[in-house]
Amino acid sequence: MGKGTQMGFIARRGRGATVLTGAALGALTLAGCSSDSAEPAASGSDSGSDTATEAPAELTPVSVQLQWLTQAQFACYYAAADQGFYEEEGLEVEILPGAVDIVPIDVLTSGGADFAISWVPKVLGAIEQGAAVTNVAQIFERSGTMQVAFADSGIESAADLAGKSVGSWGYGNEWELIAGMQASGVTLGDLDGGSTVQQAFDMNAFIAGDIDAAQAMTYNEYAQVLETENPETGELYTADDLVVIDWNDEGTAMLQDAIWADSERLASDEAYAETTTAFIKGTIKGCVFAKDDPQAAADIVTAAGSTLGTSHQLWMANEVNKLIFPSTSGVGHINEDQWEQTVGLALETVNPEGATIITADPPETAYSNEYVDAALAELADEGVDTMGEGFEPIEVTLNPGGE
Repeated sequence: MGKGTQMGFIARRGRGATVLTGAALGALTLAGCSSDSAEPAASGSDSGSDTATEAPAELTPVSVQLQWLTQAQFACYYAAADQGFYEEEGLEVEILPGAVDIVPIDVLTSGGADFAISWVPKVLGAIEQGAAVTNVAQIFERSGTMQVAFADSGIESAADLAGKSVGSWGYGNEWELIAGMQASGVTLGDLDGGSTVQQAFDMNAFIAGDIDAAQAMTYNEYAQVLETENPETGELYTADDLVVIDWNDEGTAMLQDAIWADSERLASDEAYAETTTAFIKGTIKGCVFAKDDPQAAADIVTAAGSTLGTSHQLWMANEVNKLIFPSTSGVGHINEDQWEQTVGLALETVNPEGATIITADPPETAYSNEYVDAALAELADEGVDTMGEGFEPIEVTLNPGGE
């Protein structure tokens, strides 16, 4: 199996005995979760058997390229490594952190990693340009993207963005915003006297009043506002001070964090195909662990190198759990209706330059439930709950600055 050229986080031992090798990851300070430059140990967890299984004498080395830096957005993978779930599946997994200048699908297709984590609309464009990759597990079932405004801004829906200063990260993160505005009759390139603003991967411009409605992730930038002092009250901002436009509610949500594999290797390399199922299985067990003990998951990510504050990291773990659980078909299964909505929006949504994400339907190889369904079947046999029907998020209190 190919190893990435970057240094990353590698699990070499069993549950609770992870070894960090290489650089422990760059810092993320008030940074967005989803950019890539050209694209667009808790007891009581039900994430595995009651006792750790004996790992094979020889493990298959596997590398996965993340879409962004080390943070609880990727708690499933770090928890799976830390708790020995990958090793139980015969894998030694190296987790490669992302960065602004790293495009996960490029790393995957160039052989720099065996798997990559990326948002579906970003990868659809890459597939149309020739990238032979397959979505083999849709880890996030819901979108975590929102547009945030202050309650006194007069903004309550996407239609109200007309004439306003609207923040957008770009780099392929803007498509839900564009789709939501387009569906409400607002054209991104002409906001009736308003303007679009290239937003940094933080909420500083929004808090300063330079942006009327800022792009945010439920698990990151939204929390950045809530852990900031309101100068008018001397207290932290609260949800009552804000209005959010949730693209899940607006009907323009697109699929986000998915596991991507090399299509040609899946078709020609039986060992790689088997490894794909094993990697998905271990990852899902990591997701279940993070659901059952978000504090432990947050601590694991921090130990892996993230410099996010303690309360911010826990907030992120908790919010990410909401994007995964409860699952309608089992964690990672790609629901056809959600796939079709994402593809439909990718075909219809027009950016200011008049371009859509894709111009034709993607090939059948763009996604497959073969490997994730095999993993889900094995997990069901092991008694792992991959649906999380009784999932209840915890209450997280954010501290100033997320500390």
